[in-house]
Amino acid sequence: MPSRTLLQSITLFAKGLAMGAADVVPGVSGGTIAFISGIYEELIETIHRLNFSFFKVWKKEGFKKAWTDFNLGFLLTLFGGIAVSIISLAKLITWLLVAYPVLVWAFFFGLVLASILYVGKQITKFSLPVIIALLAAAALSYYITLAEPIGNTESTWFLFLAGFIAIIAMILPGISGAFILLLLGAYTSVIGTITNFSEGIFNLNFQQTSSAFLKLLTFGIGAIAGLKIFSGVLNWMFKHYKHITLAILTGFMIGALNKIWPWKEVLKYRMNSHGEEIPFLERSILPNTYDGNPQIFMAIVFAMIGFACIFLLEFTANRKSPKQEIN
Repeated sequence: MPSRTLLQSITLFAKGLAMGAADVVPGVSGGTIAFISGIYEELIETIHRLNFSFFKVWKKEGFKKAWTDFNLGFLLTLFGGIAVSIISLAKLITWLLVAYPVLVWAFFFGLVLASILYVGKQITKFSLPVIIALLAAAALSYYITLAEPIGNTESTWFLFLAGFIAIIAMILPGISGAFILLLLGAYTSVIGTITNFSEGIFNLNFQQTSSAFLKLLTFGIGAIAGLKIFSGVLNWMFKHYKHITLAILTGFMIGALNKIWPWKEVLKYRMNSHGEEIPFLERSILPNTYDGNPQIFMAIVFAMIGFACIFLLEFTANRKSPKQEIN
């Protein structure tokens, strides 16, 4: 792989910042940002090539040769930008979810609704298997949103599972890691852990930092495992069953709209690791039965803003590379 100039490295880091920002927000995919910014193919290729043969090259020809051959400078710069962005934005998102929950979820709802149209219109050939895949995925996704969460979303095994599944967003344009975390019921837990980590560093609180770091490490190990497995599986599915794969993704997002409906009624609470009572099981309700100010007009405005964000991304992608498509 050719070496990058300082300016190219800064540009790549900025693209990582954009990908990280996208992955914090449900509905916007880091993979979509990579696709739009022209680094998607290099990202997929680099992930595919990275394996234990790296150590063989290192032993035989030296670390510098191995680093260059496996394009690790690219990954380090890109993922550095992603990490900085996620850590920086997590605290803001956490605060907004507490201060303005209806407006934040309305914004997310608009994002996902537009993402459904964006991914769905990639299906150019409808057949019975495609329709069945879409309906089955939508039904399964909706059922998951109704089901009681499978356990403590802060437990070690659950964080590993969440990382394993959510990393799909890094390698798949059209669906976001934050959206998958929402579907699993782990979004607020993961965002809260990132916030605790950044606060611990800022306040020089070693105990808080180390506790959050261990959770993030578990999440990261799951993500690395998922990255290697999903990168091969998803590319194979797109190559051989593109429209069925897109139908499944579209169906999952349709069913998950129930999860991000702005107006909720809490059915059950649970205690988090800080001894705070937080919602555990909720159901969607009409705005007029919401316990509090439903903010209907502003919710519609924020949903429209979220909706417009996706189409702005799509417009940018079409201007940069009108012949590209998700594949």
